[in-house]
Amino acid sequence: MELKTGIKNRNEMIVTEELCANAWGSGGLQVYATPAMIALMENTAWASVEPCMEEGRSTVGTKLDVSHLSASPVGAHITCESELVEVDGRRLIFKVSASDDAGLIGEGMHERFIINTEKFMARTEAKIK
Repeated sequence: MELKTGIKNRNEMIVTEELCANAWGSGGLQVYATPAMIALMENTAWASVEPCMEEGRSTVGTKLDVSHLSASPVGAHITCESELVEVDGRRLIFKVSASDDAGLIGEGMHERFIINTEKFMARTEAKIK
């Protein structure tokens, strides 16, 4: 698969108690947690381009600008979509959105960078040495 704008992905899941704000520590209510929604958005974007990566390369998330627009209860069916809208060297920009059966619950932009996994991990692990 060639890395180019227009690459799309879709992910679906059901809200469980473990994905709620009170379980994630992001609030006190039993509704779909914003950090869980963001993790789903990142995963959807990452998985869309991972097949395009050469051996020894991957992407890491570096920036998110996301609005969580509507709450979703336990049992809600969530659909997340991503689209690669810009490729600027190693920098990738995705449009991301999430919906439940009642409509849009979150949307925004997500930036990822292509990295050399060995070098990235060596630099990261050097922080504790």
